[in-house]
Amino acid sequence: MYALIALGYTMVYGIVRLINFAHGDVFMVGAFLAFYSIERIGLPLPAVFAFAAGGCALLAVAIERLAYRPLRDAPKIAALITAIGVSLFLEYFTALHQVFGPNFYAFPRPFQVV
Repeated sequence: MYALIALGYTMVYGIVRLINFAHGDVFMVGAFLAFYSIERIGLPLPAVFAFAAGGCALLAVAIERLAYRPLRDAPKIAALITAIGVSLFLEYFTALHQVFGPNFYAFPRPFQVV
């Protein structure tokens, strides 16, 4: 998992030349979406993966279109500050009680213990 996250950071920086501080927060939202889809909706495990990946993809596209694309011709410091702001927004937005709340959750076991 850490290798995938590191690969994502490397690809984003190599292509866009921007350190995306919201990269890990998008993963966090994906974990919450997976938890929500198992606990509340009751989706099977393959559908949970598709739901979480699709939600992360939509969130990443929305972040790119709303936050990063308008700053393509701006100085790099503006994009860097925006990346920090997007990261903080995602962290604090998901901590709201109406969204996921500040408490930790135990992810259910997908398979029976042998």
